[in-house]
Amino acid sequence: MEQAASVAAVDLGATSGRVILGGVSDGRIRMRHVARFPNQPVRLHEGDGPGLHWNITELYRSLTAGLAQAFREEPDVRSIGVDSWAVDYGLLRGGKLLGLPYHYRDDRTAGGVQAVHAAVPPEELYSRSGLQHLPFNTVFQLAVDRQRGDLSIAQRALMIPDLIAYWLTGRQVTEETNAATTGLLDARTRQWDTGLMDRLGLAGDLFAPLIAPGERIGGLLSGVAEELGAPAGLPVTAVGSHDTASAVVAVPFADENAAFISSGTWSLVGLELPAPVLTPESHAANFTNEGGVDGRIRYLKNVSGLWLLSESIRTWDGPGTTDSQRTSNLAELISQAAAVTSPVPVFDVQDERFTAPGDMPARITAWCGEHGVQPPRGRAEMVRSILESLAAAYADVIEQMERLTGRSIRTVHVVGGGSQNTLLCQLTADRTGRTVFAGPVEATAIGNVLVQARAAGLVAGGLEEMRRLVARTFEPIRYEPRVRAAL
Repeated sequence: MEQAASVAAVDLGATSGRVILGGVSDGRIRMRHVARFPNQPVRLHEGDGPGLHWNITELYRSLTAGLAQAFREEPDVRSIGVDSWAVDYGLLRGGKLLGLPYHYRDDRTAGGVQAVHAAVPPEELYSRSGLQHLPFNTVFQLAVDRQRGDLSIAQRALMIPDLIAYWLTGRQVTEETNAATTGLLDARTRQWDTGLMDRLGLAGDLFAPLIAPGERIGGLLSGVAEELGAPAGLPVTAVGSHDTASAVVAVPFADENAAFISSGTWSLVGLELPAPVLTPESHAANFTNEGGVDGRIRYLKNVSGLWLLSESIRTWDGPGTTDSQRTSNLAELISQAAAVTSPVPVFDVQDERFTAPGDMPARITAWCGEHGVQPPRGRAEMVRSILESLAAAYADVIEQMERLTGRSIRTVHVVGGGSQNTLLCQLTADRTGRTVFAGPVEATAIGNVLVQARAAGLVAGGLEEMRRLVARTFEPIRYEPRVRAAL
C-alpha cells in the first residue's frame, strides 16, 4: 500500500551527517535532503594525554535542527530512524552521559587488545562473536575503560545511534546490527554473551536490551516533540542502525552470487549469507559476521576506503582547511589520475599506519621506501596509486570469500559515495575481472527509509521486494572489466 506520507532518516557518517525525508510514491522511492552538517571530532588534552572524541552534543544539536526543518517542510512524517558508524558508544550513569564518546581512531586501544586476549584467546573470541579483529572494536575500547576505572561508575553503554534515540525517546535499547559490532554478541544465538562479559569483567547488563530493525523504540518525549514541532509520541523506529546494515538493504542484488562493496570512508566488502561462517579459516582470513536486517548475516571484511584519499587532500590543502577553502578539486584529481599511463605502486591499504589521521602521502611514500618500490610522483600518481591499491584489495577479498563460502561471485555492487568515483569503479571491474554495478549513492539513507516505511505500513514485503523497488528507482551504472597488460 503506497501513500504520500514520509519518514525522516538521520544518517550520521564519520565526516558529516544528513537528515533526509523519504517515502514511496507510484512504485518508486523518493528522497529529499533537508539538512547536511559536518561531523568534526575534537581532540581534548586530558589528564592522561590527548584524546580524540566525537562532538556528540553538537551532532545532536545539528540533527535536531535538521529534524525541525523536516517537520516544517513535511507535515505528514510518520517515523524517525537513526543510523551511524559502528563500534563507538557513550557511557552513562543515572541516565546522564559521563563524557564525550571516544573516536574509534583514537590510539588508546592497544592495551585493551592485550587485556582481552589475555582473558580470552583470539581464536575463542572469534568462535563466539564471529567478529573481525580490528583494534578499535568495542570490546577492546571497553577493556581500556575498565583499566582506567571508567566502568566502575558507568551503569550503561549505548551505541551512538542508540544514544541519539535515547535522547529522543527516553528509552534505552541496543539495536541488533550495531550490537553485532561490539564483539560481545553471540554469533549463533544473536543474544548478549553474558558468559564472555563475565570473563572480561564487564557487567552483564552494561548494554541495554536488544531490539530488531523495524521495531518501535519509543515515542518522542513531549519536550523533544515540542522543540521539533512534531506530534508528541511520534515513533522513533529501529533501523539497521549500523550504517552498513542499512546500506546493504539498498543493494539491488540480482542473485545470491553477487558481492557488495559499501564504499565510503571505509570499504566494506562482503556477501549476504543466511548464517555465520565461524571456521578457523575464516578467522585466519579475518572476516567478520555482522547482523543484518531481517536476520541476515553480512559476511565481510573492513578494507580501508576513501579515507586515504580524503586525508591526502586534507594534507595537500593544509591543516584546518574547511570545505569552502579547499583548493584540491576531487573531480580534477580523479581525471588526472585516470590519465596516468606509467605504472604506480600498489601498497597494502590495510597497514595500520594508514588508520590514524595525518599525512597520508608521506606514509604511502614511506611504505614504498620500506618495500623497495618507486613511490608515486606527484598528486595524480598518488591518487592513482591509492585507487589501484583499493581495487587490488577488493579483488583479494572477493577471491578469499569465494574460497571460504563456496560461492562463485559473478557480479559486484558498489554503493555509497564511492559509487560516484568512476575511476575506482572501473579499476574494481578490471582487477576483480567481474561486472561492477555502481549505485545507489545514498544507499544507507535509502535502507534507513525503507525499513521505517515498512514498519509504518507504507511499503510491504521482505528484502527482495524492497530491493526490486530500489532497482526500479535507481538505475545502476555498469562497468565491464577491460583487458589490461599487467595488474
